[in-house]
Amino acid sequence: MKKVAISACLMGKKCRYDATDNHNATLMSKLEGYELISFCPEDHAFGSPRPTMDLVQTKEGQKAISNMTGEDLSAPVVQYARDFFDKHTDIDLFIGKDRSPSCGVCSAKLYDLKKNLISDKEAGLMAKEAKIRDITVIDAEVFVIQ
Repeated sequence: MKKVAISACLMGKKCRYDATDNHNATLMSKLEGYELISFCPEDHAFGSPRPTMDLVQTKEGQKAISNMTGEDLSAPVVQYARDFFDKHTDIDLFIGKDRSPSCGVCSAKLYDLKKNLISDKEAGLMAKEAKIRDITVIDAEVFVIQ
């Protein structure tokens, strides 16, 4: 049975920044018969609700920056991702929530330090870790239309 790591909000968990979900019934029906392993690095690290964050290009690389405080929130997100994939070494597919600075696969927005949009085709911090580990990755929106 294929093991799929999937953003928890897509499964109906109220773990978004505003404590709502992104439940996607079409996606869930397409995944019947798969073993689903949910994740949410932001909820794990910061709880829900929480202030929003953006992916920002800094001199040190891409970072998740709090829109409220300007604080770098990357470390706990990256650590969660590493721990998740260390624990689940046999993931076949990663389905991320599109546009998320953590989970977006190829749709996260990247800003410069002045909050000018650089790209809207980036991988979020957890999706990058999945890519590093050679796990097949896809945004939920793309998976649904396949």
